Amino acid sequence: MRLRRFVFASAITLTTGLAGAGCGGAQDKPPGPLGRHFDESFIAQIGMDEKQALIKAQSDFNVAKLEQDKATADEREAKTLLDVARNEMGAARLDEQSAGTRKKAADASADQTRIASAAKEQSGAELARRAAEQRVHYLESYQRWLHVLLRYTQHNFYWREAQMELAEAKLAQAKNIQPAGFRYDDFANQEQDRARKTADAKAKADAERGRAQDERAKWLSIQGEADKTLGKKSEFPDPLAPKPEPTGPSTNGGAGYTVGNDGSSSDQHVPTPDDPSKTAPAPTPAPQ
Repeated sequence: MRLRRFVFASAITLTTGLAGAGCGGAQDKPPGPLGRHFDESFIAQIGMDEKQALIKAQSDFNVAKLEQDKATADEREAKTLLDVARNEMGAARLDEQSAGTRKKAADASADQTRIASAAKEQSGAELARRAAEQRVHYLESYQRWLHVLLRYTQHNFYWREAQMELAEAKLAQAKNIQPAGFRYDDFANQEQDRARKTADAKAKADAERGRAQDERAKWLSIQGEADKTLGKKSEFPDPLAPKPEPTGPSTNGGAGYTVGNDGSSSDQHVPTPDDPSKTAPAPTPAPQ
């Protein structure tokens, strides 16, 4: 029995366990398993030189499984980031209340230096609270994107498996191998159906990422203003910050990095999630 059959079973367990984890109710169910599987024992004796298309399909399938695992881990990490951000939002609200209390006391003292200092503190605390609230909105939107992205990787996993099954069916058809109940069109139609569903899931993931980027831009704007008023640079996690890029040619040993963060500092220990929907082209049905 091929390793992919074990991987397939593992994926079924994974998607079933995640069915109730996200948001969206009944319409947010993970995709179900394939209905058609070709028994690879019928093509086991065919030479490897004639299985290049199948080998490529198997490789794509394995990559899809790794992408699904990464998306699952990213969604789990996003929940932790959001929980922490909500706690920090609560702390920022308390800080604003305290700053307001000190401002009232300063006003009562008639000490203009003290009043000016308290007013600046209050303004900074208000901006910090607004930034904390917007950061929660950003991370909520980020988490929604990761959930939709996970759904895309699940659809992509089954599409890649459908491509693999179709490659086996093509090889059998080319060699005039006809197991009982075998119909080539069943595998071709299955692959086309999964390609369509994966393309739809990719479009949803792209749209949700755009919304998360919009929320991030709003947060960066308020956070930058708060940092300027408070006179300090914040160090909050920013999971959608651009990835570090090498600044020198690799042939010359360049090893410097620049991090683009649109004016706001971020915790560089938080990994930027991979987005397989950006690195893979939109699915197209395989030619019959």
